[in-house]
Amino acid sequence: MRYQDCAEIVQADEEASGSDSAQLVDANIHPTTKLATDYLNHFNEAIMLLDMLSSCPDCLDDFLCWQPKSYREHFTQSRFATRELALAAYEAADPQARECLDALADSMTALLEEARSAFAAGMPVGALAEQTAGALKVLVVRAGAVINGEDDRRVPASK
Repeated sequence: MRYQDCAEIVQADEEASGSDSAQLVDANIHPTTKLATDYLNHFNEAIMLLDMLSSCPDCLDDFLCWQPKSYREHFTQSRFATRELALAAYEAADPQARECLDALADSMTALLEEARSAFAAGMPVGALAEQTAGALKVLVVRAGAVINGEDDRRVPASK
């Protein structure tokens, strides 16, 4: 599934009981999609480093150390207090929403890997860092829309 296909996803029926739903909300997991925005912090960290590169070239090593992580890997390795709930909720999430989020994560990871390879090969960081960060910010907004059960068509398209 490509991330452009996410516009087809509609909000899933609320299946959780009131207490299950409250538990998810308390854990910052969307009660309908059963996905957590905490996963996007993984990509926001890389975006922050890219944004800093033009004024702080010493951050390049930190950016080059960034490693891709799947949703499952992120929560398995995180200190997120309710990571087990986040993982269980992810397994119970609508398969189309999961596929869409995973496709977006794959796209973001590919952009980051391309930038890392270019920088490791000695390419100047300025313009590429700015361009990569801009593209990633759009994809993070799209991923947030999927996680929050919003219609993907309302999210600004990439320029």
